[in-house]
Amino acid sequence: MKYCANPLRYQRRATREVRVGNVGIGGDNPIRVQSMITCDTMDTEMSILQTMELAKVGCEIVRITAPTVKDSANLQNIVRGLRDRRCDVPIVADIHFKPEAAMEAAKWVDKVRINPGNYADSKKFLIREYSDEQYQAELNRIRERFTPLVDLCKQRGVAMRIGTNHGSLSDRILNRYGDTPLGMVESALEFARIARERDYHAFVFSMKASNPKVMIAAYRLLVARLNELGPDWNYPVHLGVTEAGEGEDARIKSAIGIGSLLMDGIGDTIRVSLTEDSPHEIPVARALVDLVGGQNGRPTTEEDVDLSFDPFSYQRRATETIERDGVRLGGEELVRVFVRQATFDKIAHKVEKMGDYKPEIVYESANVIEVDPRDDGAIGKINSEREPQLVTVKEDVDLAMIAAFRLLAAKLQARHPILLKDTLRPQDRHEDFLKTLLIAATNIGSLLCDGIGDAIIVQGEEAPGQSLRLAYNILQAAGTRIFKTDYVACPSCGRTLFDLQSTTARIKAATLHLKGVKIAIMGCIVNGPGEMADADFGYVGGAPGKINLYVGKTAVKFNIPEAEAVDRLKDLIREHGRWVEPAPTEAPVLA
Repeated sequence: MKYCANPLRYQRRATREVRVGNVGIGGDNPIRVQSMITCDTMDTEMSILQTMELAKVGCEIVRITAPTVKDSANLQNIVRGLRDRRCDVPIVADIHFKPEAAMEAAKWVDKVRINPGNYADSKKFLIREYSDEQYQAELNRIRERFTPLVDLCKQRGVAMRIGTNHGSLSDRILNRYGDTPLGMVESALEFARIARERDYHAFVFSMKASNPKVMIAAYRLLVARLNELGPDWNYPVHLGVTEAGEGEDARIKSAIGIGSLLMDGIGDTIRVSLTEDSPHEIPVARALVDLVGGQNGRPTTEEDVDLSFDPFSYQRRATETIERDGVRLGGEELVRVFVRQATFDKIAHKVEKMGDYKPEIVYESANVIEVDPRDDGAIGKINSEREPQLVTVKEDVDLAMIAAFRLLAAKLQARHPILLKDTLRPQDRHEDFLKTLLIAATNIGSLLCDGIGDAIIVQGEEAPGQSLRLAYNILQAAGTRIFKTDYVACPSCGRTLFDLQSTTARIKAATLHLKGVKIAIMGCIVNGPGEMADADFGYVGGAPGKINLYVGKTAVKFNIPEAEAVDRLKDLIREHGRWVEPAPTEAPVLA
């Protein structure tokens, strides 16, 4: 199966155009940027103001949650108010659980987003075997519930997003396909087939997950399946890492997931989901789109090689273990963090105070072999060596970063470890740290998710402490090396049952020292229980002012008053032997 035209050469995937109001997605249109308002949908004036604020900063499509029929009906007033104020940004209704709400929303909006995992399908975490007959009976029931929406959207010219979330696959899908990218894809294709039966084609797919590896695999598998199904399955794709969180970590995680797919030519519209005010999402999304725009006209290779990795499932490249600078790397060792000698010299006097962000190996002391991956003679010489060698791409090779390292990994015998770089032109540093961060996270993170890389070096950031922090945070966000508490936090929306930003800050203040513990913070139950499966503990809005606490995907404590919930979360972590008292040490020195 092929998920892109050539993983060594940028080419945007060709799709049909889907119109969302006055905005085209796919086809010859640019990659579109979306976001979502955070207020209660019944607050008409605030919904209008937040939508206009997003449009003002460059958001091209705005999504509004519609959890009930009443909320959906109020979309009429919101849309009318926007148009009266000459704001023509397309509006999308976000639907979960209630087909009736979708039918009402489709009367007023430009696009309806439905989630196959909870649209007329059950989600009770039941374990049972479905016979073929039972499975088909469930599909027939879904067809009965979904077809009226398809017909209404077709009649009114309303677009649709068939948006699967890893955290909310139905019991039926989970029991047949497991909690897998394949399950995500098949869930969406079931609904797409129903739409196509009605000759409705104005839809877009999405495959969102909080884990970048799962998200990347699911989108690649989706596109590969669409390619197999035929040229008329050329539907556009919406990209997003769900529950990315806030701050630098969220931007890195989004760049790894969204950026890597964009670099492979996949993606026609994107949303960066941050647990921050929605306008903060737009500059990040715009910067990611601009990075991909820079791929047009870049030098390419015409070589045709077998990839060193399976695009649809993660497995780390099987190298041998070596030692450099007194540190072991490769094999099953941790992915190590390198610095240049000049960088190390600037921080040598304070390395012991740098906490978990210490440099581990100095580049110039590590006997790193630099090659142009197109130089078969040089690579053949390395492959003839008896001992495994540490290899990287040499500076200023005129190839795109990701393609250069994929080509190297394809030609180099697997026993040789590879050192990844964020840039092959470290002299071309950017004053804008966001751009530096997104380039490093996209390039290194994408390759790590391909299973390539035994060590990394961030060269595009001059400040030593900042470059080291960025390197470690990329490893954390890619799930490659966990060295601090990991948080999965959803963006706020009208379904949220508590203030996500302040709550996330309180939970982080109480738990930031718990290395290796993963905590999910979910405003409601739409993705909450499902995303708990990828976290150790979960804090989920159950009702206004009430919190449910989870261990994995199992709710264990219910209806806790919000004022007590953070302390009760700490107690729960203690009960499971994962709590340690914070050490009264100095803060790490990072610069």
